[in-house]
Amino acid sequence: MVSLLPPAPVIYLIEPFGGSIRRQNANTPHIFWDDAAVTRGDGIFETILIRRGEPANLDKHIERFRRSAATLDLPEPCAEHWSKATREAIADFVRERGVAPEEVDAKCSWTMSRGRETTGVPTAWLTIRPLSEEVLSQRKNGVSAVTTSRGYSINRGKDGEAEVPWMRVGAKTLNYAASMAALRWARSEGYDDVIYIDPETERVLEGATSTVVIVKKGGRLRTPKPGPGILPGTTQAALFAHAEKQGWKCKQKDVYLSELHKAESVWLVSSTRMYARVRKLDGKKLARPDNAEEIQQLIVDALDSSVREA
Repeated sequence: MVSLLPPAPVIYLIEPFGGSIRRQNANTPHIFWDDAAVTRGDGIFETILIRRGEPANLDKHIERFRRSAATLDLPEPCAEHWSKATREAIADFVRERGVAPEEVDAKCSWTMSRGRETTGVPTAWLTIRPLSEEVLSQRKNGVSAVTTSRGYSINRGKDGEAEVPWMRVGAKTLNYAASMAALRWARSEGYDDVIYIDPETERVLEGATSTVVIVKKGGRLRTPKPGPGILPGTTQAALFAHAEKQGWKCKQKDVYLSELHKAESVWLVSSTRMYARVRKLDGKKLARPDNAEEIQQLIVDALDSSVREA
């Protein structure tokens, strides 16, 4: 009988202060009832593309993971520790599927929570799972997106940072309930994804789980400048670094809704999805550009380059 259950993930537990790393049985519970990940959504995470058996863009993910930990006053992640655990988990994932490493594309998630209320010791683990069919479909077919306000705003101070100190830029936290609710609402309305905008100025912020990148005439790539409400994107950073070497003019700047409709193309970029072209926005069809395959290949090459340079 063929099993209809998805393959079990590879899970590794990590002692956040530099202790042991060990494989966890996927069928054995690990998170306790009083863990802050469950009771508060108090923690951080990173999602990394495993590309041909190697972690893509690893340095940028480590940098953001450390920044997130510092923002939430969690222990500083040891790069060597997390890299070693990731590579051991990849080796297990590859071996258990009986394929060559270069045939493996997958999703790796790093998670660290504030831990149990009764102990005060942070909890950390990583998982490796196959890419979902939805992710692969959106790469191939693109997405329809709807613009919406977050429902709240984060004011920018004179230095561009958030006016309130506990809402700093750059932390990728576990508190994704609002974004998931926005995606459920969008799908109930017939859309695949969400692009957040500032309702007062129509300034573009980001996707629910992605960075917005627009392609403009003259070989220009633009993305909203990171700041309050806009998380710096690791895939976007890799793309811009690679594209500039290929002669593209790349810039982070304020982007407005009207520009999305005037652009040659609009893309949502993120780690495991890599890219998804926005083919319809707020019910209006966006024309497929002549260079769509070129942009897709540019993003693929940027991530492949990050693997080779690791």
